[in-house]
Amino acid sequence: MIAALLFVAALAADPVVAAPATAASAASPVADTDLREFAAIAGRKVVGRAVGGPYATADKVLLIARDEKGFPVIAASIGFPSRQSLPPPPPATLAVVRLHQRSETIVPGPTPDDLAFVAANKLPLFVIGEWARPAPMWEVAWVDDAVRYRAVGDVGEIGPWQD
Repeated sequence: MIAALLFVAALAADPVVAAPATAASAASPVADTDLREFAAIAGRKVVGRAVGGPYATADKVLLIARDEKGFPVIAASIGFPSRQSLPPPPPATLAVVRLHQRSETIVPGPTPDDLAFVAANKLPLFVIGEWARPAPMWEVAWVDDAVRYRAVGDVGEIGPWQD
């Protein structure tokens, strides 16, 4: 009986207007915390998997965007030739993850191509090294009118910015 009364009261009440959907946020030069944590976990799950396609030594590239509910998702996963600069990503991309198969720098970290990508696109780039276990990760971003990078831990904890 009570359930029937509640049902009738709900029908008689004014309809509730849903909150307007918020537009997708524009890409920021420094990744939000949830994007960084997502990249740290999802990116490292890809480490060690084979890259299909015509390239023998391809880097894996993940494009990160948000779904209709605002959660981070992998919008695309592609193989890209090593030692080649990445092209500009699609407009909905909020961050890019690049997994290098081997270290190309004397001190492990982002390559000059990685730094140039961020300088050109002002978009966060996460670089993961597949040459070691656990796989090291760096966030490269446009900070204070310069490209800087920092280490990212296993679940997204961050170190200080470096030039």
